[in-house]
Amino acid sequence: MPGQDFAASRTECLLNCLEKSYTFSMKTAISIPDSVYTDAERLAQRLGKSRSQLYSEAVAEYIIRHDTETLTEAMNKVCDTVDAHVDPAFSSVTRRVLEQSEW
Repeated sequence: MPGQDFAASRTECLLNCLEKSYTFSMKTAISIPDSVYTDAERLAQRLGKSRSQLYSEAVAEYIIRHDTETLTEAMNKVCDTVDAHVDPAFSSVTRRVLEQSEW
């Protein structure tokens, strides 16, 4: 069927695009100081990344660092999976070390 061939071709094309690019993207324009641009260009070249990939990874990392709600949710999920029971022997040793430490 012609429609199925087109869909298969489109899917194959999209998969090929994903292999060549790290993500689907949206173009945007930003203004940055010349010194930041120069440093970013140098870093991208040294890392063997495109400018777009470098900026995208940098913004993603910035979001992770500054989105405290998401970070708290992630930490809470980890805490929910970990046994919160404290070993009494560990507590005792920790208490003695802290009592002997100079604050």
